[in-house]
Amino acid sequence: MSSARTSLRRIGLGSALAAAAVLTAAGAASAHVTVHPDSYAKGATDGALTFRVPDESDTASTTKVQLFLPTDHPLLGVLVSPHDGWTAKVTDTKLTTPVKTDDGTITDAVSEITWTGGKIGPGQYEDFDVAFGQLPDDTAQLTFKTLQTYSDGKVVRWIEEAAQGDEEPENPAPVLKLTAAGTTSATASQTSAAASKASKASASDSTARGLGVAGLVVGVLGLAAGAFAVVRSRRTQ
Repeated sequence: MSSARTSLRRIGLGSALAAAAVLTAAGAASAHVTVHPDSYAKGATDGALTFRVPDESDTASTTKVQLFLPTDHPLLGVLVSPHDGWTAKVTDTKLTTPVKTDDGTITDAVSEITWTGGKIGPGQYEDFDVAFGQLPDDTAQLTFKTLQTYSDGKVVRWIEEAAQGDEEPENPAPVLKLTAAGTTSATASQTSAAASKASKASASDSTARGLGVAGLVVGVLGLAAGAFAVVRSRRTQ
């Protein structure tokens, strides 16, 4: 009996440790640099992106963040929001293919933003906000490769891109998906309309059933009252 209990305890402990290991691995895998929101409409104007940088080290702090913006499909009118304790350095690059807009032809765009001077402690994160004047409309997604430097000199390169259908790489780069303008809202409207019709049909059906049941109840009560009256009349006679 004692041996059986010991075996069960060992099995339970092993299962608990295995579950904890899985949860820890899942947490570590999800703690990478990300962009929020993760999707925007193609050609969107006057918006903002937030880049979330978590510190994954147990002992070192993050002291430098380098964000690389795509220049083959550039963001136009980039502005950096001030961040307490951090200094942002913005680097412009001459575009290989100038972008034509209603306000003229754009030949330069921001290619890199580097934040220094601040600190992200172990187990903490920081959000870095970047505003844009216009997103490109000729691509399905934008990749923002990022370098994260720690106080102990370690540099984590968030630059890996997963091919379609592949699993997420170990150090994925933040990716912003660009969707067709109006597709989401149109689909939502159609879904809402369908749901409304279904709701109305269901309500109508429920009402009809309710009236039918009510009619049956009234009929049964009427028959019962009639039968009671007949019985009472016979007793009186």
